[in-house]
Amino acid sequence: MIDSTLLTNPGVQIISVLVGIAVLVAGRRLFWLFVGVVGFAVGLSLAFQLLADQPAWLILVAALILGVVGAVVAIFVQTAAIGVAGFLVGGYVVVWLLQQFGLDLSQWGWIVFIIGGILGVILGLYLFDTALIILSSLAGASLIVQVTNFSPLVTILLFIILVVIGLVIQTTTGRARDVDDETPTKG
Repeated sequence: MIDSTLLTNPGVQIISVLVGIAVLVAGRRLFWLFVGVVGFAVGLSLAFQLLADQPAWLILVAALILGVVGAVVAIFVQTAAIGVAGFLVGGYVVVWLLQQFGLDLSQWGWIVFIIGGILGVILGLYLFDTALIILSSLAGASLIVQVTNFSPLVTILLFIILVVIGLVIQTTTGRARDVDDETPTKG
């Protein structure tokens, strides 16, 4: 758990709100920022647990390093990670489902796994944008509301409103960009 005294620091609050807004409205386009923010949040939580007796600046530096590493790794291995995960999950799920229906795959199991894996890659790459929009909207809204001082009910309502705003903005800006990409240019 993150030390709540850190969230009362005005500088941390401003950064949290600004980064929250960026992730909320552009998390899909700024994938590296989204992953960096998640890495920072996880790093901060781990640092508070593992470095509890250390100064606050050391905890923040450790969390920042994890966030930067997460962002850099995300830039370079995004497609590969989605592909591998989609392949493994797709293959496993198809084989498992067929086994649940009592089908004996014996020698054909590996072929079924490969077919399921290919379907998993396609599905993962196709749904990646949707998942990224939802997750970044949730993360951005969380970053913003965690520094507010409202009642729990108002905080939850604000969170829901911000998530919806993030979903709408990211979904509509993606559609506008996709339409612009398909529009032939005159020339």
